Amino acid sequence: MKRGTILVILAVAAFVALLLWTTLSAQKVECEVCVEFGGGRNCATATAADQKEAEQAAQTTACGPLAQGMNASIACSRAQPVSRQCRTR
Repeated sequence: MKRGTILVILAVAAFVALLLWTTLSAQKVECEVCVEFGGGRNCATATAADQKEAEQAAQTTACGPLAQGMNASIACSRAQPVSRQCRTR
């Protein structure tokens, strides 16, 4: 293999590693949220930089299979969660 090819491969690998590290290091809180909506119940987990963002992301994800249509999705995402557990990473 040529020296230039090896250097390009190493540079790309270093760039991918940097992107992965910066993305994962920003995820400091993990939350699991369970919601009941439209006669169903679903739970989801999400990570984010802070607890509020992680809770919102988890609730939105949990509402996905329960709410059909934009109005139902908005209503579900504003509903009070049945349970919520967060932890720092």
